[in-house]
Amino acid sequence: MNVSSRLFLMKFLYCRECFVLQYIKMRHIVIIGNGISGITAARHLRKLGDFKITVISSESNYFFSRTALMYVYMGHLTFDQIKPYEDWFWKKNNIDLLKRRVITLMTKQKQLVLDDQSVITFDQLIIATGSKPAYYNWPGSDLKGVQGFYSKEDLELLQTNAPNNKRCKKAVIVGGGLIGVELAEMLHSREIEVTILVREEVYWGNILTKQQGTLIGRHIESKGIELKFNSTLQEVIADSNGRVASINTTEGESIACDFVGLSTGVVPNVDFLKSSELEVDSGVLVDEVLQTNIPYIYAIGDCAQRRVSLPNRKAIEAVWYTGRIMGETVAKTIAGVRTPYQPGVWFNSAKFFDVEYQTYGKVSAHCSSAENHLYWEEDAGRKSITLAYDKNTSELLGITALGIRLSHPLADHWISEKKDITFVIDNLPKLNFDPEFYPKVIKRAAIKFKEQIQHDEVKSNT
Repeated sequence: MNVSSRLFLMKFLYCRECFVLQYIKMRHIVIIGNGISGITAARHLRKLGDFKITVISSESNYFFSRTALMYVYMGHLTFDQIKPYEDWFWKKNNIDLLKRRVITLMTKQKQLVLDDQSVITFDQLIIATGSKPAYYNWPGSDLKGVQGFYSKEDLELLQTNAPNNKRCKKAVIVGGGLIGVELAEMLHSREIEVTILVREEVYWGNILTKQQGTLIGRHIESKGIELKFNSTLQEVIADSNGRVASINTTEGESIACDFVGLSTGVVPNVDFLKSSELEVDSGVLVDEVLQTNIPYIYAIGDCAQRRVSLPNRKAIEAVWYTGRIMGETVAKTIAGVRTPYQPGVWFNSAKFFDVEYQTYGKVSAHCSSAENHLYWEEDAGRKSITLAYDKNTSELLGITALGIRLSHPLADHWISEKKDITFVIDNLPKLNFDPEFYPKVIKRAAIKFKEQIQHDEVKSNT
């Protein structure tokens, strides 16, 4: 190749590189939703490229910690204190925030119609609209004083519906689980009498084992909360002003109340997308890189539904940490490095009043032909550990702890490495997050688990 040809090639490659860089800089990435998923995506996109980034949300001006909303109601924090970033952060990082509601998605035009009838155009779109409370159209569920609890708007409505125990003396919460116990603790903090209707025979019986659910139920009742098991809502009865006056249960019981909290789970917030060309089931359907059926549109967080579920994972996972991982993952893909979503071993944590809950891997509510459980509970009934293992291979499947904080990295490692259950029991004290305070407790649990294993071996051989 002569000198002139070489110079021409170099000039061509330089111009092409400049064009590619210019294209990357020109790309407008629009994100619908400013929760943990959408904001993580925005932050990582900013780190990875000079994109134009717009985040749209009708809920709030700025990103906030959704799990801390309960502490605002309880007076432990102000709303400004649950914003992880200062207000100047967004302008400094060149991330545009738009407080509007998206009404229509026009996929072919790459445009969004907003609630003020304005139109915003995008090159690539990330849908991160999260969840909303699941309602089941009970008669009277639209009355004043009936609500769910998920959003900032729900917090503001709760401040109106249940400001104190003078205007709200009695509350009924429909459904247990994590949202139900949060609502109970919040209302209880204002000395409002609370009854929870629990559909199962133990608290959160579709997730916790019977032993765990019984422990948590006892603990909640010890706080002055009334639990009615095997009971659910039939209808809400209004007073003469159109406010809730009482509820009737499916068991024929009538309970007078001033407030009804609906905590029967959440569903993806995707109704506005169902008339678009996006493929939507319960959530927006995505592939392994969180891409929808429209190549330049992605969905992440609670509203995303994987077409093919990962082993021992649900197609929709409405938890904080998976939303954060999805946000980082989709940012890498959009920036040019195709990155499959890999959340690792399942994990979740919460609090039932002052009892911490942690779960790792797969611990089913019931044993099966393939899954066996070992259970230990402290005599005082405030601490417990459940180990789930494969009956055929003795491999550890999952761990659930109540009242004891475990080492996340070690629990994750043991499950991913499929450690034998005897190895887990022998090394159980290492699992303590803070061994200084609980070594004797863990050792007692290990002794109990060894006794159970020996009993099960003897039983299987007879």
